[in-house]
Amino acid sequence: MSSTTDPSATDPGTTDHSGLTTLGPLAQLRAGRLGRRLPQLLGGLVLYGISMAMLVRANLGLDPWDVLHQGLTHYLSLSFGTVTIVVGAVVLLLWIPLRQKPGLGTVSNVIVIGLAADLGLWLIVTPDDLLVRVLMMVSAVVLNGMAGAIYIGSQLGPGPRDGLMTGLSARTGRSLRLVRVSIEIMVLIVGVLLGGTVGIGTVLYALAIGPLVQFFLRFATVRLPR
Repeated sequence: MSSTTDPSATDPGTTDHSGLTTLGPLAQLRAGRLGRRLPQLLGGLVLYGISMAMLVRANLGLDPWDVLHQGLTHYLSLSFGTVTIVVGAVVLLLWIPLRQKPGLGTVSNVIVIGLAADLGLWLIVTPDDLLVRVLMMVSAVVLNGMAGAIYIGSQLGPGPRDGLMTGLSARTGRSLRLVRVSIEIMVLIVGVLLGGTVGIGTVLYALAIGPLVQFFLRFATVRLPR
């Protein structure tokens, strides 16, 4: 007899070397430890948005997606955070043909990061001193890597942009690295054409964010019962 149960809800998934487990949306919620995982998800997303605001205020270059977000603000009567939410929602719609399933963390990512970014931009001003701006830039990149590891480590679903990359990789058979680089180059080019800020911060982010997230995942990943 056929069952209507989502197989991802009972699939034990696979666990990588950092402790991250591949689970479907329902299984993510049923995996337990929500008393820690939900606050960790929210805290990580808020810190991520604040780190984005810091990088904007440092005014020394943004990561590719934020170059796009900032460029769009020049043409839309929307705040930086609102544009981030809108772009995240559009990217999430692209999951449909890829048959990707968003988790609670995915939907929360779309909303919370944008709100936190606008809050950070309201609280933080651009320093006049170049050294202070450099320190803010470096701190923002480190905080972004830590925040990314915190919300990813809650194991409640990837962000919409990460899911787009993994979905395209799975559908095309191309390596995740190639797909990620290709998407981010296209996003960066469009963002630059729209007037987004590119600089040393863009280069630093591209070189450092991967190793930073990987480092912090060692401490932030919530181990799920198998």
